[in-house]
Amino acid sequence: MGAIRVGGVDLDTVTIPELQTRMARGSLSSVRLTLAYLRRIRSVDPRLNAVLHTSPTALGQAVVSDIRRRLGRTRGPLDGIPVLLKDNIDTRDMPTTAGSLALAGRPPRADAELVTRLRAGGAVVLGKANLSEWANFRSMTPTSGWSAVGGQTRNPYVLDRSPCGSSAGSAAALAASLAQVAIGTETDGSIVCPAGMNAVVGLKPSLGVVSRSGVVPISAEQDTAGPMARSVIDAALTLSVIGGVPVAPDFAEAATRPGALRGRRIGLWRMPLFGAGVDALMTRTAERLREAGADVVEVCLPYQLRMVELEFPCLLSEFHRDINAYLATRNGPRDLAELIEFNRTHPREQTCFAGQELFEEALAAPPATDPEYRAMRTELRDLARRSVDEVMAEHGLDAIASPANPPAWTIDCARGDADAIPSAKPAAVAGYPSLSVPAGFVGELPVGLLLTAGDGQDARLLSLGAAVEHHLAGRRAPRYLPTLPADG
Repeated sequence: MGAIRVGGVDLDTVTIPELQTRMARGSLSSVRLTLAYLRRIRSVDPRLNAVLHTSPTALGQAVVSDIRRRLGRTRGPLDGIPVLLKDNIDTRDMPTTAGSLALAGRPPRADAELVTRLRAGGAVVLGKANLSEWANFRSMTPTSGWSAVGGQTRNPYVLDRSPCGSSAGSAAALAASLAQVAIGTETDGSIVCPAGMNAVVGLKPSLGVVSRSGVVPISAEQDTAGPMARSVIDAALTLSVIGGVPVAPDFAEAATRPGALRGRRIGLWRMPLFGAGVDALMTRTAERLREAGADVVEVCLPYQLRMVELEFPCLLSEFHRDINAYLATRNGPRDLAELIEFNRTHPREQTCFAGQELFEEALAAPPATDPEYRAMRTELRDLARRSVDEVMAEHGLDAIASPANPPAWTIDCARGDADAIPSAKPAAVAGYPSLSVPAGFVGELPVGLLLTAGDGQDARLLSLGAAVEHHLAGRRAPRYLPTLPADG
């Protein structure tokens, strides 16, 4: 079940600039490319359960793109490129369910703003990817990659291991070469952890770079959509379309130049709770970056325990406010109370996420107008920003690096997920950009390197990430192993 070839390219390794060059020369068309991905979804996805829907208009979109190209009216880097969307991003022509039966059969009235931008840029909206139901914000013991609508998404590296979440389907689909790029969403770790666990690239942009309009929310204070891809250049080009962050013409070339990392200072923030295998991989990663000319120093970010104490109650109040506002735009449950009642009375919603404790706690949480809530959110945001800013200033850093994920745990619907992802929290809460690039493997299981930078430094972070990606070369195609030995 390896990658397939189309128009002389390997879908597993080809980048958007290479595809655009071939389409401009006429040796490849968007129709051929889109058809290749649709065929691959049909042949591979039954084992992964990563794709919920494919668009009935995908080939038609590709035909129109090819016509534009012949007329010299190409719209930009994503014209003719097949893109998957996480199924909490509104699309007027396909279901948007957040994985919940409560929204199934009740399509949105309009596209999300980022989808409007994708369509305007000529992208082929290929379909919708499965996710952790309600983006992992329903139960205290969630199972990443499970939803009542889509079932369980599996990790293509080892099929009984977690894909992480909540952008599980987006990441697994990319790892298996089921689309060229995908869009995920993150409140805290939901892009960068699945990216790391599936050996792909995931960017959580600075808060506000990508519009949240038309995206099923958890918290307007932290939510963002972001690009996921098999290469940093593809993620950067996708962000340029959905977020307007420009990409230099020599972006890809600059990353591979000798000395691209020379003089760059990176702070390594280890995560001992991820285990000895991950720690050893981080040591090897630091050595490789030093060999490439980077200065790597060990750091530890402050204030983390207090941030953990503050984040959860803040998210509860924000979810109640923001989900009510979103549901008012859709047919179906009109507010959180009706959503809770729907889950209680529909047995299929109780298959894996047996509980809805987070919904119930959010319903009872103080309103977002409450002074105590406002004080907590202010303190939380301040601590998160200081945790990054102070360490970067003290050490003169270009970025902070940490493991994006532990080795994938075994999927266990009864017990839920096994690990938290503390490395994602500072950027997620601060609203700063973070980027996961493949670092390597612990046995058969991928681990990402999470790079975090300061507010609005998305373009600089992507540039650094491309150079890191080049020197680490930490990705390989999945082998779809059914399981690992007991000691694996």
